[in-house]
Amino acid sequence: MRAAATWTAAGCLVLTALAAAPADGAERAPGPSAEQRGTAVAAARARAAGIGFGRCPDARDLPRAMECGTVTVPLDYARPDGRLIRLAVSRVRATRTDPHNGRRGVPRQGALVFNPGGPGADGRPFPLVGLLPEWKRIASAYDLVGYAPRGVGRSAPLSCVDPKRFVKGPTPAPAHPSEAYKKQRVAEAKAYADGCARRAGTALRHYTSLNNARDLDVLRAALGEDRLTFLGSSYGTYFGALYATLFPSHVRRMVFDAVVNPAPDRIWYRNNLGQSAAFEGRWADFRAWVARHHEVYGLGRTAERVQAGYDGARARLAAEPAGGTVGPGQLQGLFLAAGYSDDQWPGSAAALSAYLKGDPGPLVELAAPRREGAAQAENGSAVYTAVECNDAPWPTDFGVWDRDNTRLARVAPFETWDNVWANLPCAYWRAPRQRPLDVRTGPGELPPTLILAAERDAATPYDGALELRRRLAGSVLVTERDAGSHGVAGGPNPCVNAYLDAYLLQGRLPVRQAACAPHPEPRPGGPTFQETRARQLRDALREGTGRPAAGR
Repeated sequence: MRAAATWTAAGCLVLTALAAAPADGAERAPGPSAEQRGTAVAAARARAAGIGFGRCPDARDLPRAMECGTVTVPLDYARPDGRLIRLAVSRVRATRTDPHNGRRGVPRQGALVFNPGGPGADGRPFPLVGLLPEWKRIASAYDLVGYAPRGVGRSAPLSCVDPKRFVKGPTPAPAHPSEAYKKQRVAEAKAYADGCARRAGTALRHYTSLNNARDLDVLRAALGEDRLTFLGSSYGTYFGALYATLFPSHVRRMVFDAVVNPAPDRIWYRNNLGQSAAFEGRWADFRAWVARHHEVYGLGRTAERVQAGYDGARARLAAEPAGGTVGPGQLQGLFLAAGYSDDQWPGSAAALSAYLKGDPGPLVELAAPRREGAAQAENGSAVYTAVECNDAPWPTDFGVWDRDNTRLARVAPFETWDNVWANLPCAYWRAPRQRPLDVRTGPGELPPTLILAAERDAATPYDGALELRRRLAGSVLVTERDAGSHGVAGGPNPCVNAYLDAYLLQGRLPVRQAACAPHPEPRPGGPTFQETRARQLRDALREGTGRPAAGR
């Protein structure tokens, strides 16, 4: 289930005997299994060793307060004395100072560990958000901790193909692919799955969401925390929910932001179908916004006219790629990204408008493949694929994929087939498949948790938040109504941020579910929230590293 990494608009076994039976094929949380015993062994070792935080490898570009280190975890929790891998960890200590009154001290509340999702996203930059206004109160009370999950970045990195071959362009993106094109993509999916197996060997089977949850418990222990405070976004909500099920007594506070539907029968094939359907609605939201600003972009006064302009650009790019590298696939990728965040709407609309008026420059700047980022992109793709393919059974007959997605593409053509090609290696996967854990806690097993969701989020549709609320007893859902950006914690909605602060700083939740009005839509031509925040972060980083800001 593709879910772009977000910076949250930026993660003791107890079972209730009264829990409902799991869905067919789902695993209950295991008893004292070899993996459970191995986790306890690894956590005890990590607590004794701690984390030797020190200067970060790329310290020149980081503030002095940023520290880096590693924590050691077993590759296979059933064999804690076997092969070990190291996870890269970052930290900025709590300031312990009220950001609004420098003379007032703030009690430290421990470490706040964050995961941005993916699977395959690197959370190490997270502690830098403490430099931003929306995060300063939380940064005063918590050590902000990010890390690269297993397989990601410096954490025993996984690779499936040569990165130089991974980033391609131009590429096609047919909304209704021919049989010949489908055969080509099936062959590519088989080759990709073979590459993962060949490069990773027997280690491939150990890149799973359950192991990510176990790694999180070892990290908790290494940080010296008896109980975990965790913020997971997107995919981070899924293995956060697994953690809550496996280790409920180890939880202090947990925030689930932009929630993956954790129902076992949804992991992962059906969740991807739901994502593709939801993106059609988000694509409609974008086109309606562009049409309301016809005076700025000149793309039409109706969503239909905007669609016609997009279709025309796709046809032109198929005949003659912009800059030699931007074809229909790159165009589709740009506007898919805009579906994740309305902050990207103005730039994407302006690039489409300029291209249709004869200037391909803005489109090439935004959509062209980035060769310099090829290694990171390939690594993220490898981890994403390995985790999702390992986590659950997938249809192994392409005929099933073809049938389901041909039907879906009739009503939701925007993302459907692109999503298929991203996940199709799972049909030909060469490592064992797990059966998803039945995420569930009973009354009193887990401390109250906070769920945050945007009502029109397409990457993780809203039904996932409702399902998680049903499965975690005592959880409370805060909804951003009529909004669709993916990841809302610490973003442009002060109402949402107030609930986040109240929970993390005071342990206070609404008595029942709560709702916030949507954040304002982006304004054409004006700075977006992300642009403003990026400028603030750049200025803070210059101050933190001691280098002069531009113009000084």
